[in-house]
Amino acid sequence: MLEVIGAGLPRTGTTSVKVALERLGFGPCYHFYEVLLRPELAARWLPVCADGAAPDWDRVFEGFRSCVDWPASFFWRELARAYPEAKVVLTVRDPQSWYASFRLLGSLGPREPLREDEAPESIRPVVAAITSLRPLFERISGSLFGENRQPGHSPDEERAVAAYHRHVAEVLAAVPAERLLVFDVREGWGPLCAFLGVAAPPDVPFPHLNDAASIRRTFELMHTEGRVHVPFAPGG
Repeated sequence: MLEVIGAGLPRTGTTSVKVALERLGFGPCYHFYEVLLRPELAARWLPVCADGAAPDWDRVFEGFRSCVDWPASFFWRELARAYPEAKVVLTVRDPQSWYASFRLLGSLGPREPLREDEAPESIRPVVAAITSLRPLFERISGSLFGENRQPGHSPDEERAVAAYHRHVAEVLAAVPAERLLVFDVREGWGPLCAFLGVAAPPDVPFPHLNDAASIRRTFELMHTEGRVHVPFAPGG
């Protein structure tokens, strides 16, 4: 059962918060990286992709105590209703720097998606999982930025920043203040620990992970060595 729901957009420190939550005892924390490590998890999302389906969120997040990043954070509203005792963390950053990071994320990937029949055999299940979730991510991106956005293309800065502000405003309007933490990872352990009612880990710096070099390495190693690289120790 989820105890912490991440409502922040990708590239707002979600990987850092994943690791932080796990160190604070709220793990495992679901992040899209989990699908790369355990591609069988992708199948749990397929009913969510179906029109009119009532998602079984307990099944989607079975074995996890918290979640961040897309696709989970796109469904923050539904998850907040499904888990009324869970706390909500809205990760934020400067909108212009967020856009630059979000756009860079798209440019770091391969121009053409890796096909399962062309992938190294060792990562074919991962490629199949990513492929199965592509329609869901296109739906999420289209909902955030506008349906006329072409798949695989980043929106222009004006549209993206407007979508960022709209998202933040919607979360602020919908989630009661006592249940919500608006969190910039540069603030470190203090606000997050106070919100969750736990002590900060002694002599452990707040994690700052998933920079551009790490993302680039993930893509490169999938193509060149047929293995998945993640910027944290798997299993928390």
